[in-house]
Amino acid sequence: MASLPLWGRVNGFNNQEGECVYGSKNLARKLLLHPPNFRSSSTHDNLLQGENLDHQNHTNSETDNVKEQSMIVNGTSHAFRGWYADGPWQGEAHLYKMEKVIFEGKSEFQELLVFESAGHGKVAILNGYLQLTEKDEFAYQEMLTHLALCSIPNPKKVLLVGGGDGGILREISRHSSVEHIDICEMDTMIIDVYKQFFPDIAVGYKDPRVHVHIAEGIGFIKSVPEGTYDVIILDAFNSMGPSAKVLSKKSFLETVAKGLRAGGVMSAPADSLWRKGFVVADTIALCKKIFKGSVNYAWTTIPAYPSGAIGFMLCSTEGPEVNFKIPVNPLNPKKNGVAKGPTKFYNNEIHAAAFCLPSFAIKATDDDPNMF
Repeated sequence: MASLPLWGRVNGFNNQEGECVYGSKNLARKLLLHPPNFRSSSTHDNLLQGENLDHQNHTNSETDNVKEQSMIVNGTSHAFRGWYADGPWQGEAHLYKMEKVIFEGKSEFQELLVFESAGHGKVAILNGYLQLTEKDEFAYQEMLTHLALCSIPNPKKVLLVGGGDGGILREISRHSSVEHIDICEMDTMIIDVYKQFFPDIAVGYKDPRVHVHIAEGIGFIKSVPEGTYDVIILDAFNSMGPSAKVLSKKSFLETVAKGLRAGGVMSAPADSLWRKGFVVADTIALCKKIFKGSVNYAWTTIPAYPSGAIGFMLCSTEGPEVNFKIPVNPLNPKKNGVAKGPTKFYNNEIHAAAFCLPSFAIKATDDDPNMF
């Protein structure tokens, strides 16, 4: 989900929500922002630095608007004021109209930009990758969480790797059977910024069952005793690498599987089925060999993400059989934990539908159509 500036001749359209979608053969890494009283970041020209927010080199802007944003078109300066380009993805980029830059900062590990958009609410860009928008973040958070937790009875102990924004914690809190929630996040800047600027997402940290571990994700998983967790949710691919590469590493998957109890479940984001050359059959075969239980690919729609969709990989370890297509542990709409109201996207029907794939995707996931 790379967020990269845009170069190239563009042909696009504006819609009523302040978005612009472009197709281009020439995409490159230059987007110049020139709001008042800001200095360009040495790492990303589309990130800015301002006044200190706290003692960890976090920065905050009270600028009410973005003065100018320029794109280079085949070497010629072309002014396009107040837009942020997210792309490229297969020759496309998605632009967001920026109303106000809210935060920009750099920690020891990464850089974060938060701005108010015209149509998607607040938008967070982490290390040049679109992390989430207020408009549709719940779709990703709810699906990644509940496809796993609703597929097994009475989950009690859950590990979240990454997910420092707190949204997945918010979703885990809906499950009253859960007794203990560990989150491993390597960067306190992420936690601090989301608590300040995205309180309805970071509300997950208010659950007393949550235990925060500031550590690198892979190292933390390796330290976990065998059979510790009922569910492990991975949401740390910006720091671990592209999802396809992470999910193809046998040693890493073996470590995750070791941390799960018999019949335990892993949930992780996977490539969109609309990605060019989409094939996950090898990953599925590897996961089946390592986890030795059920392995399924699911997907859902998320407008802000490249292609408007994202995939999920669900794996269970050997033990009690898990049928991911059937939510045996459905949510109680009257018990929402620290979340403010019931889910906005996930329900039992959406759960089952997530595993219904178009014909071309069935072929890309496995030669056996009965697998799904």
